[in-house]
Amino acid sequence: MKVALIGSGGREHALAKEIVKSKNLDKLFIIPGNPGTAQLGLNVDLDIGEHEKIVDFCLANEIEFIVIGPEQPLVDGLTDKCLEKGIKVFGPSKQAARLEGSKKYSKEFMLRHKIPTADFSSFTIGEKSAVLNYLNKTTYPVVIKTSGLAAGKGVAICPNLESASSTIKDYFEHNKFGKSGHEIVIEQFLEGEEASIFVVSSGNDYVILPSSQDHKRAFDNDYGPNTGGMGAYSPAPVVTDEILNSIEQKIIKPTIDGLIKDHTPYIGCIYIGVMIKGADAKVVEYNCRFGDPEAQVVLPNLEGDFLELIYSAACGKINKDAVRFENYSSLCVVAASGGYPEEYKKGFEIHGLDNISKDCYVYHAGTKIKNEKLVTDGGRVLAITSSDKSGDVSACREKVYAQLAKIKYDGIHYRNDIGFRALGKK
Repeated sequence: MKVALIGSGGREHALAKEIVKSKNLDKLFIIPGNPGTAQLGLNVDLDIGEHEKIVDFCLANEIEFIVIGPEQPLVDGLTDKCLEKGIKVFGPSKQAARLEGSKKYSKEFMLRHKIPTADFSSFTIGEKSAVLNYLNKTTYPVVIKTSGLAAGKGVAICPNLESASSTIKDYFEHNKFGKSGHEIVIEQFLEGEEASIFVVSSGNDYVILPSSQDHKRAFDNDYGPNTGGMGAYSPAPVVTDEILNSIEQKIIKPTIDGLIKDHTPYIGCIYIGVMIKGADAKVVEYNCRFGDPEAQVVLPNLEGDFLELIYSAACGKINKDAVRFENYSSLCVVAASGGYPEEYKKGFEIHGLDNISKDCYVYHAGTKIKNEKLVTDGGRVLAITSSDKSGDVSACREKVYAQLAKIKYDGIHYRNDIGFRALGKK
């Protein structure tokens, strides 16, 4: 079949890398893609916000299947537009994508379906006095989140009233995240270790992919502001078989069943961020797509036909035998632009990729070709990944950092401690 993949980041590069392995693929189009995906298929220069043009292109090129990578087109309803024209899609409807598009909706969904999560309250920009009154009475620390999309950055952990009040001012008065921050959720702070679970859903059935753990803070030792992710590894040792079984029974099944009960059956990938403490797990957040950079470490650990898995899910009857999970470990480190996730410059030439060893793979996230040179074009620029078939995450780590040292561009920034929680654990 002909397949169109929507997006231009590291996640889409990772998806493309797995899709092209399928015997069922005729041709892969990536809209708009990046210099990395250009090595795997045909990049198409269309804006992912122009839904009508994307649908027209797919119809004109007889594309039978669309895979939507980023959250914004899902939340904006691209899936619905494609389905109206008879094109199969891996990605939830606009209604189902509210799990990520509205933190308030997702928290109310969990409350309604008795899915374990942190206690919360929500407020809008017109309720400044109410939110300040709440902050004066609550216990700290608290977590303040934008209800709308904020590229993984709209989360602030506030240890006291002063920091919480400052965060509210950033969201409501300084418009730090625009309209996304005009409605907020304030949560009880959850202690424990966080992990990510990907669930490929066909609406009424599902497959759970290997666990992973992201590193969201910008600097070593989990300091600095939240980012979209500075690195990840898979599997996460904190997700034991016992914990995973509990997550499935108490979180995954109630989530799938709840979506059906709410008349919003979910076809696509549900990303579930969980906080684990002892034998208990609670939902931190839902995302309506594969995580980035988690996809860069989870997908390489699959053997089989990934395209068959997600296409069968889109058809409503998931083929659970399409892929198998090997006892591999993978780790990736993100090379970012200096200043990310705050202000940063771009357009710097990238050197050293020709010298990368074959035991690592470089996913492109924020790059472009300018004057026949590869240059930086985003906050997160590259994700360098290695897998180890013996399951040794420390071996992956050594390989990645050895190759990362070869990559040069002005302002390059990366964490030096990715995977530190997994070292020495099985």
